[in-house]
Amino acid sequence: MSVRYSYQCYTTGDHALTFSFGDTIDIAVNEYILQLFHQYQRLRHPGIKDCIPAYTTITFVYDAMYFLSRKLDPIDTIQLLLAESLIPNMLTQKQTPERVIRIPVCYEADCAPDLASLAAIKGITAGELIQFHSSITYRVFMNGFLPGFAYMGKVHEKINAPRLSSPRQKVPAGSVGIAGDQTGIYPMESPGGWQLIGQTPVSLFDTNAIQPCLLEPGDQVQFYPISWHAFQNWSVQ
Repeated sequence: MSVRYSYQCYTTGDHALTFSFGDTIDIAVNEYILQLFHQYQRLRHPGIKDCIPAYTTITFVYDAMYFLSRKLDPIDTIQLLLAESLIPNMLTQKQTPERVIRIPVCYEADCAPDLASLAAIKGITAGELIQFHSSITYRVFMNGFLPGFAYMGKVHEKINAPRLSSPRQKVPAGSVGIAGDQTGIYPMESPGGWQLIGQTPVSLFDTNAIQPCLLEPGDQVQFYPISWHAFQNWSVQ
């Protein structure tokens, strides 16, 4: 990767520093951020507790006492780390290979309470909506909201949809939703306001796994339709 992006820097609370590379969803910018994240994982810094990539930002959570005890300015140190170590080294590294993960989705009525109404609003059939949703390979831009909740995009322009005006109090685990030009899967039961068009029997988050989240930023995701019968019997396969 040889492209450099300009950024803005600002504090996030009293022990974190965020670098912003824009405010629009862009695959190239997100890839740049993920490469910064992977490069930090290679280099590390004893004064930094966590590094969090998002759509267009990367945040470094630091140990304030580490810097205070050494009479170092954390902001200056992290900015220097980014400018003199992470970015230059990243530019010489090969990009991390992307994983392609296929996820089954039941789009039938019992699993898709908003599919029919959304299709009607969009002036298409339910079958066409399913085709639009399952024919695209999506990028995982970031994880957030809930453990294992992956923000993916972008959906076909014909099926982008606003959030519900009144969020549901309970959204079943595995529910597949659309909000704007994003799609996502609720990894566990929770409140939620996305338009629900399907449900997957696959677990998205497992605390007992070495990698608890099934989906990670940078992954490529393909959905494929399954029947209600297959959905019900998935756990015994």
